[in-house]
Amino acid sequence: MLELDFPLACREQIESFAETVIDHYYRSIADAAHGGMPRRLSFAVTSGQSSLICEGAQMVDKTRRRMLTAAALAGAFGRHAWGRDTGSVEMPFENGARKLARYPEKRPLIVLTSRPPQLETPFNVFNDGLITPNDAFFVRYHNAGIPASIDASTHAIEIGGNAVERPFKLSLADLRSKYESVELVAVNQCSGNSRGFFSPRVTGGQLGNGAMGNARWKGVPLKAILAQAGVKPSARQVTFNGLDVALLGGGDFVKALEVDHALDGEVMLAYQMNGAEIPLLNGYPVKLIVPGYYGTYWVKHVSQIEVIDNVFDGFWMKTAYRIPDNDCACIAPGTTPAATRPIGRFNVRSFITSLQNGAQMRAGRQIAVRGIAFDGGQGIREVACSTDGGQTWQPAQLGKELSRYSFREFTFPFKPDKGEHDLRVRASTRSGETQPLEARWQPAGYMRNVVESVKVSAA
Repeated sequence: MLELDFPLACREQIESFAETVIDHYYRSIADAAHGGMPRRLSFAVTSGQSSLICEGAQMVDKTRRRMLTAAALAGAFGRHAWGRDTGSVEMPFENGARKLARYPEKRPLIVLTSRPPQLETPFNVFNDGLITPNDAFFVRYHNAGIPASIDASTHAIEIGGNAVERPFKLSLADLRSKYESVELVAVNQCSGNSRGFFSPRVTGGQLGNGAMGNARWKGVPLKAILAQAGVKPSARQVTFNGLDVALLGGGDFVKALEVDHALDGEVMLAYQMNGAEIPLLNGYPVKLIVPGYYGTYWVKHVSQIEVIDNVFDGFWMKTAYRIPDNDCACIAPGTTPAATRPIGRFNVRSFITSLQNGAQMRAGRQIAVRGIAFDGGQGIREVACSTDGGQTWQPAQLGKELSRYSFREFTFPFKPDKGEHDLRVRASTRSGETQPLEARWQPAGYMRNVVESVKVSAA
């Protein structure tokens, strides 16, 4: 057993050591998934009150008493490797070289990081239909200690907090059988979707436009669950925790909603995604669905819900996922926001999906250009299209609205003359919000929604 005690100030030393440990852990997982023996690894890191132990590729958070085993992961994932490389792709921004890898229950996805898994959907998937297939859905974790195996027969969600009358444990069987289920088609989008396009560059995961997806979610309104617990008049917020654990910094990924929002009847505990069980990397067996809100609130592997009589001040609410507290949620590059607030609803976005930047076309031949638009729940009122770089605009034809939280298809005809063409689309919501023509900037790289340009040529 290797024991190291670092002062909290030695951040670089701690990160370096933890990176080595995590690398050995994931390598042992891959070995086990291939049928080999996990590497023997024993270590302990101590800093202040926190301590983590790993023996024989078993990790135990001593505070939370959770365990991951390479053998369990091998059993869950069979012969598939944990992230098997299948190729590479070049994203359209600086330092954009990325691997493609096939993870359990996933087709080849774009790898931003492997520890923890951050996997982006290849953008061409969004031209295949409005519903994003489960195996193509993006993956975003903050904590490297993700659950390798979950027994649905024993998994239970603890419902409690100081602002409920009747705390109880909710089993998956009870969630499925004792409450009326609902279905909703809704987009899940990472707050940092498209961060790689920010200029000037910002820190954080340099994502393209594929950290989003649209699915049909089935589950139970949180309102019904909390009614059984009995919400006290003193309740102010509801917090949500999952089974993933932090190996270094930040603590458990706990998010909070205002109690009125949590009880609006739309926030859902989902147990199905597109008619099937939710993939493990997307939150199996129960995922919190917060329609219209950025994915940071969509807690995976939900294990604990607490109704509290105060404002939650955990790291992932008080410090992280904050935006400038002004109308545009933006500031001038290089400046500091006077005040911040937690990120909330999506702003409006639209993308052309049937043509990629640099596409070659046949002059004089008319095609139907397709794309998708979505927002935080007001609903798409119109999409305007331009084939001359935004000098003139015409309305596109909108497709069926699956729900006000869903991708909505649009199409417009395009018959190019010989030469270069700059295609753009601009969505507007029923409440009057419209995409900006110039990109807005903020230091965290959240909420990009500028009108996008797709440049093509015809010959």
